[in-house]
Amino acid sequence: MKKILFFLALSIIALASCTGPKPVKTIENLKAGIKGETTASAKYAAFAQKAKEEGNDTTAKLFEAASKAEAIHVANHTKVLEELGEKMEAFKPEFEVKTTAENLQEAIKGETYETTTMYPKFLEEAKAEKSEKAVKSFSWAFDTEKKHQEFYAAALEALKVHTQSKLPFVYAVCPVCGNTYDNAKVDLKCAFCQTSKDKFIII
Repeated sequence: MKKILFFLALSIIALASCTGPKPVKTIENLKAGIKGETTASAKYAAFAQKAKEEGNDTTAKLFEAASKAEAIHVANHTKVLEELGEKMEAFKPEFEVKTTAENLQEAIKGETYETTTMYPKFLEEAKAEKSEKAVKSFSWAFDTEKKHQEFYAAALEALKVHTQSKLPFVYAVCPVCGNTYDNAKVDLKCAFCQTSKDKFIII
């Protein structure tokens, strides 16, 4: 009888946890994050092609690395969303490709928005709703975007003064969190998620 009561109690607890309120704001933010990061990934891939066409190979490498990182953020956000029992609606990324200088300015603008407005809000609301996995995914993206912003600012300045040869030509991207490194300055383990550098994607 005691065993029956024990398992009955466990069932009630499990049922209660399954029927608990969903983190509504976090779900909305995950979907917005997926849309933004998917668009960024496609946009940066197109920017990389434009940079190559204009002979800016080092900037093209940066855009390629950032595109890969954004795709990793999409995968992380999507995984959390699906674990919450939700699906992302289909959509088509929309963006415009201009000159490499203009594309860098657009990239800086996008990263600035994500690091000063979007992800701070997402993180605050995910913490309030106690959505720990969303907090982790948002944190990884937030920290990576800050690095992308710095890389883009340096690339734009180098383009202006014709010193692109001083920019990194090889990047390393963490496959787990998207953290992006100048390949000449990688940590032994990812500073964000502790993934070993031997697993990094070299671009």
